[in-house]
Amino acid sequence: MLSCVRWLQPLLALLSSTLVSCGNSCPPSCLCPDHHTVDCTGQGLTRLPDSIPLDVRRLLLSDNGIPWIPSDFLVLYSDLVYLDLRNNSLSRVEPGTLSTSSRLVFLDLGSNNLTEIPSGTFRDSRSLIKLRLGNNPYLSTVGTDAFSGLSSLRELELERNALSGLDVGVLSQLPSLRVLRLEGNPWVCNCNFAKLFLWLTENQHKLPTGLDGMECSLPVDGRQVDGRQVPLSMLSEDSFRECRGILTLTDYLVVIFSGICVSVAAIMASFFLACTVHCFQRWSKFTKSDKDDMDE
Repeated sequence: MLSCVRWLQPLLALLSSTLVSCGNSCPPSCLCPDHHTVDCTGQGLTRLPDSIPLDVRRLLLSDNGIPWIPSDFLVLYSDLVYLDLRNNSLSRVEPGTLSTSSRLVFLDLGSNNLTEIPSGTFRDSRSLIKLRLGNNPYLSTVGTDAFSGLSSLRELELERNALSGLDVGVLSQLPSLRVLRLEGNPWVCNCNFAKLFLWLTENQHKLPTGLDGMECSLPVDGRQVDGRQVPLSMLSEDSFRECRGILTLTDYLVVIFSGICVSVAAIMASFFLACTVHCFQRWSKFTKSDKDDMDE
């Protein structure tokens, strides 16, 4: 038995050293200042590098030309905490790509070519604290549930994008939010913007530049005024008073659903009342018949 153990010791040592060396290997043209950091900044990459150590915690990929992220990219990198993809060519992040990044705290997707943030993009990224999505000049749409599940998110950057409006429900799903950047977007102060304006007014302390740093275009007959920008600080809730009587599609659906519920409840109540009256009439007849029999 001892001879077998002595024979296996060199083999186990060789296997262990091989695994360690593979785990700490550094991708070509990248720098690895420590065992948990891979720095590939500004290396002209057009795809994600190969041979990234499985135990990487900080991955720096900014200033390259990476166009997409495989949906299973983060499956093997469960220790990743910091991911910098700033200034690349990303046009889309598939929903679920970040769902396995249970430890990711910092994510920078700024200065890319993103056009939308679909619902479910950051699903289950509960450890994420800071998310940068600014300086995406084509980013015009943020899904209603795009940030659902980001219960720990404290800083969200959406500045200098192409957002003309934003569903206030997107922000209501972020209970830990402390800092929000929205300046530099082509906001349109129409009735769709009214609820967001009210939220921003009540949460000015979360805006680094306050309402003074945000402007919007005032629509005229459904069109924007060319080149005319109005600071949000010059507006008030009364600026949107004409929108109070305008119902959105959601409001219409709520009204319709409420009407259906009331109608169903009324029908059920009528049916129950009719049954009660019928039973009471039958009981009255039965009681009267018994009384007549007793008199005879």
